[in-house]
This record gives sequence, structure tokens and C-alpha cells, in this order.
Amino acid sequence: MSELAAIAIGFVAGIVAGLLGVGGGILFVPALALLLDKSQLHAEATSLLAIIPVAIVGAWRQAGYGNVRLGDALVIGALSPLGVVTGAVVANNVSDRALELGFAALSLVVAAQFVRRAFN
Repeated sequence: MSELAAIAIGFVAGIVAGLLGVGGGILFVPALALLLDKSQLHAEATSLLAIIPVAIVGAWRQAGYGNVRLGDALVIGALSPLGVVTGAVVANNVSDRALELGFAALSLVVAAQFVRRAFN
């Protein structure tokens, strides 16, 4: 049953994220943690893995529209493994509660940006 629930959560989070223009992880991570009882670390790791095919398809589609700056993409792609390793080390060495609070703070920042943009 949890596989079906994860599929449903991913589908709904994808639709809502597409409609609102937010990253699906903002919705996907809390859903995994709260509804499927996953640890914060597992929820974040699952969300990051789910981004890979979405990013590939999105980059391919946007490249077709001429919206990709290849030089910038290569720099980001070359440097991102350093961020991945650093993030993995930090995530594995802090408490689950610290990850939850950090994610909550990030969610509040994103929400504040939405409110600010709504009134501008």
C-alpha cells in the first residue's frame, strides 16, 4: 500500500507544484515524512532522487526553446557534486530534528517569497 500512496503523493505534488510554480520537494518531503512515516533524511533523499528525471526532461525541453545557457549549465553541473557531497555529509551528521527544522525554515522562506510576490 505504501508504494501506491507514494505514487499518489508524487502525482498530486507534481500537479500542485506545476500549477503553483514551486519545486515538488516542498510538497513531497513533508508528505513522505508525515503521511508515509519516513525519516526526514529518507524523505529528502527520495525527493532528490525523484528530481533527476524531471530535471533531464525539463532541461531537454527548455533547450529546445533556446532557454538553456550551455556554459552556465556546464559550470553548475561541474560544481554540483561538491554540493552533493557536502550536503550528504551534513545530512548524515545532524539530527533528524535539525533536518526537520531546517526544512521548515526553508519552507517558511519560500512561503514568504510567495506572499511578497503576490503583493508586488
